Amino acid sequence: MHKLLLVPLLALATSGCGLLYKQPIYQGNLIDGSAVEQLQVGMGKAQVEALLGTPSIADPFHHQRWDYTASQRVDRRGRTEIKNFTVFFENDQLARWEGEYFPKRDEELAAEMRKFGNLPREKGNQRR
Repeated sequence: MHKLLLVPLLALATSGCGLLYKQPIYQGNLIDGSAVEQLQVGMGKAQVEALLGTPSIADPFHHQRWDYTASQRVDRRGRTEIKNFTVFFENDQLARWEGEYFPKRDEELAAEMRKFGNLPREKGNQRR
């Protein structure tokens, strides 16, 4: 009887202390560094959206501000790292941008997912 209770008790005790594996989770907009380098003052909203993608947060009260938010769980305890990148418009023209983003994370994720077969290989690297 004690052996049967030991297994669930051990599982319960270790689940809260971060000893078990937790899969990394990435959410939000992962912005490419080269896209940010291409931003120029005076660009239209369509051009910015073509470079950065659809914003995470399009605030209905602030039409001249787009927020791109990304987060990643960084360790076994579930701590989350959050980055915010914001672009500001004046008269529907890009005025300025500020904030942080994960500049190389897109490439790292694509390489990691290809190992598991979740993304198609590029044309030069087809399986035979």
